[in-house]
Parts: sequence; C-alpha cells; structure tokens
Amino acid sequence: MKLDILAFASHPDDVELGCAGTLVAHVQAGYKVGIVDLTEGQLGTRGTAEMRLQEARDAAEVMGVVVRDNLGFDDGFFQNDREHQLKVIEAIRKYKPEVVIANAIHDRHPDHGRGAALLSESCFKSGLKMIKTPGDREAWRPKAVYHYIQDRMITPDFIVDVTPYWEKKLEAIRAFRSQFYNPDDTSPNTYISSPEFLEFIEARAKEFGHAIGTTYGEGFTKERHVGVRNLFDLI
Repeated sequence: MKLDILAFASHPDDVELGCAGTLVAHVQAGYKVGIVDLTEGQLGTRGTAEMRLQEARDAAEVMGVVVRDNLGFDDGFFQNDREHQLKVIEAIRKYKPEVVIANAIHDRHPDHGRGAALLSESCFKSGLKMIKTPGDREAWRPKAVYHYIQDRMITPDFIVDVTPYWEKKLEAIRAFRSQFYNPDDTSPNTYISSPEFLEFIEARAKEFGHAIGTTYGEGFTKERHVGVRNLFDLI
C-alpha cells in the first residue's frame, strides 16, 4: 500500500501528542496516512506493552489512518545504527510515502532526538539503490521530512491549523488510557499522567494557533527549505 504521509514515533502516543491534528486533517482531505511506532513503550511506568499496543490501535481508528505498525525496537536503548536503519528503510520502501513526519529533533526524552536522527538518516539512505532490504524492495526517498515538536519548546518553521480537528486529537490522546490523567487510575503518577500535562498540551497548541491567527496549531521543523508556487498557499 502506497501512503501519502507516514508518521514515525519513538513511542506509542508520541504521534498523538505531537501531530495527531495534522494527520486527521490530511485523512479527512483524502490522503492516505500511516503510522509506524519504533518501540512498544515497554519502559513506561504505567500500563504494559500489550496495553499500549491496543491503545495505539484504538487511537489509529480514531484518527482514521490506514495502517499502524510497530518495529519492536528496544525502548530506551535503540540506536541510530545500521541494524535499526535497515528496518526503518524497509518500512519506508514498503509504504513509499511522499512525506515522512518524525520525532522532535531534540527533546526531554532522549529517545525522541535519537529517533529523529534515525529517521532522517534512514529516509536518505532509503533512496540508495545499492542498499538492499528483505524482499528486495526498490529504493524510495520521501520528498520531505518534517519533525513535530514535543515537550521542549522548539521554534517551528511552520504551523498547521488544526482547530477543526482538535477534539479528534484529544480523543486520540485519551485512547491511551493507561498513560494520561484518569482520576480512577491508582497507578503511580508520572510526568505525563497529571492533569497539568494535558493542560500544557492545549496551551502549547493555543500558542501555536495564536501565532497564525487560529485557535489551535501544531508546529513542525523542516530539514530543507519549504518551497511554494503561489504566495496564497502561505495564507
């Protein structure tokens, strides 16, 4: 299945927090969108890897993406090396996305920046025909790689208006019932399980939205200059 957009995440729920509104916007515009999680989030304090896999499937259904895979990398310890790059390259060649969206280039959690670097290198190498992967899939290089912004503030290169899709984004986040605030959950509290964390997510989205004259926005950084053919595409 060829995809228009393929979003990668170091952990299940990274995509929901970082760019779910953008993915829903493109799904509803008729684009084929998929997600690949690098790990099962097995080092998470709350829930289990099995629970998070089910929650990821539930969130994917909410967003309307056509595929969600998990590469099963070692949470907290995967590396940007040949072994992991080849598995990412295989996924890129399998789905042939025009656009790849990846983790923040640096962040509070070291897996995020490491995942971003892994994806950036893999997207380039996926276009090298001399690199072989299982199934002997043909070389494919996405036209663009963008990085969503996560916990740490990074000045965005562009912002997507996600105001019409904000409630869907929240629904996708809440699909991860084991991870985020639930007054009835007696699991240990974590950085992301407090009610204040989801308030922060909304505040960040409002800040980005305010910057472009809308209510909610999601910010991204680019790897190369973004070109347009019409100035009105920038309005």
